[in-house]
Amino acid sequence: MSEAVTPFRVEIPEADLVDLKERLSRTRWPEAETVDDWSQGVPLAYAKELCEYWRTAYDWRATEARLNGVPQFRTEIDGLGIHFLHVRSPHPNALPLLITHGWPGSVVEFLDLVGPLTDPDDPADAFHVVCPSLPGYGFSDKPASPGWTAERIAASWAELMSRLGYDRFAAHGVDWGSFITGIIGETFPDRLAGLYLAMPFARPPQEQVELSERDLAGLAALKEFQQNEGGYSVIQTTRPQTLGYGLTDSPAGQLAWMAEKYWAWSDHGGDLEKAFSRDRLLDAVSVGWFAATAASSGRLYWESQNKMALGPVSVPTGISIFPKDGRMPKPWIERRFTDLRSWTEHDYGGHFPAMEQPETLATELRTFFRPLR
Repeated sequence: MSEAVTPFRVEIPEADLVDLKERLSRTRWPEAETVDDWSQGVPLAYAKELCEYWRTAYDWRATEARLNGVPQFRTEIDGLGIHFLHVRSPHPNALPLLITHGWPGSVVEFLDLVGPLTDPDDPADAFHVVCPSLPGYGFSDKPASPGWTAERIAASWAELMSRLGYDRFAAHGVDWGSFITGIIGETFPDRLAGLYLAMPFARPPQEQVELSERDLAGLAALKEFQQNEGGYSVIQTTRPQTLGYGLTDSPAGQLAWMAEKYWAWSDHGGDLEKAFSRDRLLDAVSVGWFAATAASSGRLYWESQNKMALGPVSVPTGISIFPKDGRMPKPWIERRFTDLRSWTEHDYGGHFPAMEQPETLATELRTFFRPLR
């Protein structure tokens, strides 16, 4: 296996852009929903509006230029090609920071964080930023055999940081990135200065613990989420390959499958562009479409869901809770993350803090890791 780290550029062929627009123009639409809300999924009028904007107004080449304006690389780890952003700070004493995305995201959601983290007002707060694309996501390779679990990814991320010369580093994650970052804390505690999570996970403790009204409300909201929002997870956990045929063939299908989650999981009060722009949404969808990752990204659920140990984490930990992102009981989190040093509950925000509130997230990362350098 080669340990070479080679520069990478995103260069989608023009023929693929033409093909996308032609497919969008030939979309075979279903009938409209029979309700006046989102309870049956993405409303037909909104889906048509987004697809038309994607076909006629969205500029992928501008997003491609944004990506290529950031140093990108690929390297082979455990037999798989891994794509990652690696942006070194101009400040030599910067702390290495590993940032991991989740589903339906990709590294594009972190682009607005790179500048504030690598070159802040105070050089003492600077980070060297590393953002890998999960296996089967974005511009990483797609596993050709089973076994790429969250635990295997965590071990690969530790190897990636070693390969880049970072023996000690900080870590942040959201969604699957939260799981993977927590597992790094379990298995490589001596490597970590600390970790900072959005959407933390823990299993219920065996002993009885007292829960506050806020904890109980969070549990009720999680139960409601599973009933009303959990269908995507069940499908991707059980039949990612079957789902992949339709989404890989139909850009309208891929857009609807992803956009529904950006709508449902962000904090916007009915207007998604209050959370982030239409172009930023289509950045994420376009990466999934051009890289054809519908099946391979969903397969991570098949590999890992309900199989992770979620063992104790002893490294310094910070948590951000956003109201549209769900809330597990704090006593559960405290029993897993035994050195919990920061717990921030926000009044606004959702599942995509790097897109919805990049300045807030950057400030929290600086503040939490400042005494841990």
